[in-house]
Amino acid sequence: MGAKSLHPTKQTLIDTVVTLMDTQPAMEINSDQVLEISGISKGSLYHHFEDFPELVEHAMVARFARFVDNSVVMLNGVISSAKTRADLVEGLKKVTRATQAQELTRHRSERVTAIAKAIRIPRMKALLGEEQERLTDALADLFRESVERGWGDPTLDPRIVGVMVQAYTIGKIVDDITPTRMDAENWNQAIDSVLDKVFFPIK
Repeated sequence: MGAKSLHPTKQTLIDTVVTLMDTQPAMEINSDQVLEISGISKGSLYHHFEDFPELVEHAMVARFARFVDNSVVMLNGVISSAKTRADLVEGLKKVTRATQAQELTRHRSERVTAIAKAIRIPRMKALLGEEQERLTDALADLFRESVERGWGDPTLDPRIVGVMVQAYTIGKIVDDITPTRMDAENWNQAIDSVLDKVFFPIK
């Protein structure tokens, strides 16, 4: 989504909602707010979007895309700098700690909300699906390259590995909402074990 060129008015409307979502849940944002902040007319809004919910959907996808971009940069950095299996695993362990941090609870919630909404709304599913595919492909490519270098388990399907990594990342929201929280470092070490023993086992 980020790579496509949008009409400046449409982009401004999306950017306005994206910024509002830094401090408000998407469901609490209304069209009057957006029009006042952006300085764009109601007519222009409905010229570019079928309805206000469609604008919010685009903003949710834009925020998701920003996460994908950041993740792809981190992953590419890890694989490009790794000289050995140990380098790769160590780099991925650092990524784990960055993506599993407690302060990202709200971000995980946003991702789950966007995915749940996309499942119900075909037009949003099409948009979000492109970004989701981009992230899954990036993870699969990293694993595929690690197998080519002799580090990853060649019996594992790269795409399945990509989906599994995302599953435990956003799946942490299960613990985010419980009153009795698991120990964060123990969780990270459990993921470390998956990296060491399942995805990149020592041969």
